[in-house]
Amino acid sequence: MTAIPDHLPKRLAITLWDFSWYARTGPGEPFADLDAAFARAVDLGYNAVRICAMPFLLFRSGLDTTALALEPLGGEFGSRVRWYDMRQSTVIDAKAHLLEFFRAAERHGVSVIASSWEYQQSPALAADRAWYDALHAVDPEKRLTVLGEAMADLVDFLTEHGLERTLAFVEPHNEVQIGYLTEGLPGAEDAVVELRDRLEAGIAAFQARHPEVLCAPNYGGVPVASMRGLPRNATALALHPYVYGVLDDLVREFELRGDPADFPQERADEELLRPGAPRLAEWTVPAGSEWKLRASIMKRVEVYVHDWCDPEKFDRWLYERYGAHRFAMAAQLRDWIGVAADHAARLGIPLVFGEGWVGYTPRDCRFEEGPVGAQICRDAAGHAARVGAWGSICCSNAAPQHPMWADEDLQRECNAIIRGSER
Repeated sequence: MTAIPDHLPKRLAITLWDFSWYARTGPGEPFADLDAAFARAVDLGYNAVRICAMPFLLFRSGLDTTALALEPLGGEFGSRVRWYDMRQSTVIDAKAHLLEFFRAAERHGVSVIASSWEYQQSPALAADRAWYDALHAVDPEKRLTVLGEAMADLVDFLTEHGLERTLAFVEPHNEVQIGYLTEGLPGAEDAVVELRDRLEAGIAAFQARHPEVLCAPNYGGVPVASMRGLPRNATALALHPYVYGVLDDLVREFELRGDPADFPQERADEELLRPGAPRLAEWTVPAGSEWKLRASIMKRVEVYVHDWCDPEKFDRWLYERYGAHRFAMAAQLRDWIGVAADHAARLGIPLVFGEGWVGYTPRDCRFEEGPVGAQICRDAAGHAARVGAWGSICCSNAAPQHPMWADEDLQRECNAIIRGSER
């Protein structure tokens, strides 16, 4: 049985700061003042944050990061999309900023989960493509190993500055089966199964240098049909129970993640979009920034609908159809969390839910803060506590870069459930 180190909290109430903590640091942005962000998190009941620590960029890319320029996707594209609605361009000394982040976390008594979104989204907010190109220059077979080495470099860096005890655990990468870590796999089986050798190599590379730090694979969803693919050398397990349900109907019916040629423009105009929305074909990144679409992995149709939806229409669409999915979504959430707990127990490792619960909704929609979504958050917190999860989020949208940050009561309630007596 892998023990949680004594210096770490017995329960982690996690807020998801992803890559926003460094990308959204310009004037008026939610992370312009790190101390203020941490202080508010603690006030809301959080004792942990989960971030993209940009390990490849800082320690393995070979790029000069002393003046890392960050910017929106381009024009108004993505301006109403969660995680991409960056308003201000900014320039940071990336390694110094990472150090200041960990120092601020230490000052506020907050533990940090270090992950990487680099093969999914982070480089899309860079002002040029050098970071993206450096990532893709790595042989796909070796990418997770390089990430494992980069995470070990990160721990070395923190240790050099006396900050290693602020680290809760590391993940070689966020949602390993979704993004560019799967390139070159045969595709005969589920990616979770086919990635196991690569992921075990990455974890081994990290553990060879820092066996004292917990290292968790991280998966989108709970891959219930592929749990045999979990790495055998993991010392923690991180999963994201997004149940989707009614949201999945919307994604499928409007081809949000499909071919733009199949997008039902007239139906979307009537059921989802604001008056005066441009046509899908007119809505993309500026010329010369096409690489940002590839770096973000988000489909252009989904960005378009998120940018141009009428939030009330979008929410109403979900509410009107939720009844047909209510029991199935509740059962899936309960069952996925139970399956996750069973496999963590089988492996003898701590379990963490780093994201969840419904899915990817437009920034200005309130389905997850409303009466339905809020109860799903409460139910999920209760399930996580019931199965003895080491850590859990209140909701992926409960973070400074999302409107849900203003819902103080729900966050305090869920965090109290997650942390319990912290025994």
